[in-house]
Amino acid sequence: MTGPRKKSRVAFKKNHDHRPRRTDLTRHDVEDLADLTSDERVSGKGALTRQRTIITDDEGALVVDESVCIRGRVLWAVGANHCSVRTERGILDCRLRRRVRDLARDTRNAVATGDLVLVRPENETAGIIERIEPRRSTLSRGQGRHAHLIVANVDQAVIVASATDPPLKPTLIDRFLVSCEAGGVQGIVCVNKADLIDPVPLQPILGQYSRIGYPCILLSAQTGQGVKALRRLLSGKTTVFTGQSGVGKSTLLNMVQPGLGLKTGAVSDDSGKGRHTTRVSQLLELDCGGWVVDTPGIRQLQLWNVAPQEVEGYFREFPPFVAHCHFPDCTHTHESGCRVKSAVDEGLLSPLRYESYVRMFESDAIDLAALQEE
Repeated sequence: MTGPRKKSRVAFKKNHDHRPRRTDLTRHDVEDLADLTSDERVSGKGALTRQRTIITDDEGALVVDESVCIRGRVLWAVGANHCSVRTERGILDCRLRRRVRDLARDTRNAVATGDLVLVRPENETAGIIERIEPRRSTLSRGQGRHAHLIVANVDQAVIVASATDPPLKPTLIDRFLVSCEAGGVQGIVCVNKADLIDPVPLQPILGQYSRIGYPCILLSAQTGQGVKALRRLLSGKTTVFTGQSGVGKSTLLNMVQPGLGLKTGAVSDDSGKGRHTTRVSQLLELDCGGWVVDTPGIRQLQLWNVAPQEVEGYFREFPPFVAHCHFPDCTHTHESGCRVKSAVDEGLLSPLRYESYVRMFESDAIDLAALQEE
């Protein structure tokens, strides 16, 4: 790689711990500190170095010898150091170079399904990931102080909800849509199990998304309703299927392409919540063209790298009204002269979407305050 280079100081991961002392000065009397060996002297630091220097280019990518590497795409990743990569030489079982993991300071998983990588082959079946290429899009969620990357480099996300069993949760759909907007991914709203209820009450919910530019599909994996329309949306695109457990993501993919053989499961009779059947996000090729990523279901979604005051910017219908609020720092929750609130009253904005915004703003403000106190 040619071009400008710079040095980056990055923190080691947890397994680089403190240097053990063979002489514990807190438990034993030492008459003369000068008698201690050099490596046992009392120091203000008292620990191994916690940082290392890594050479990167001006975009923050690692500088590696590309002549000995081949390019590939991550099909699935398990834990922090094990993934399967599709390359021109076939599928390789890969682990990550230590500096690649050290550079991923804010994420709990350095590599994600869909990542484009440079691999140094070790033999015909294994290799080492030397660099992760810059991501053009991501879908992620927060886990405490770190991000969990669900998938990278996808065009669109099919947010699968169910009409019932488990019940429809518009607020969770809205959280996924905000995460899509933040990560540069086009959201698609799909409501499965339409055969189990009267679809008429669903029309206002789907209509609020259609009006602001999100494609919507009403589906039934049992009857096949909407599957052809879904297949057309997937053709030629890289798509991630996401949503809560038990909504039928894997079942729908098996309908889109019979023969995938993805494992499916039923909703728990005790809790009414979905059971996890997909354990690992995996990238799959479709016969109709394009790729899909089947992901494990989740029951809640914490936004990552989205401050409460930034949430309004990811509700794509809000900006035209935000500019006309009386206060420049209006939160659109309690202020007088708020144009967003008046637009809801006038029927110009969806009350359901506005309710989702308020709940998101208030809950994320509480979560942020809790993290800052830790």
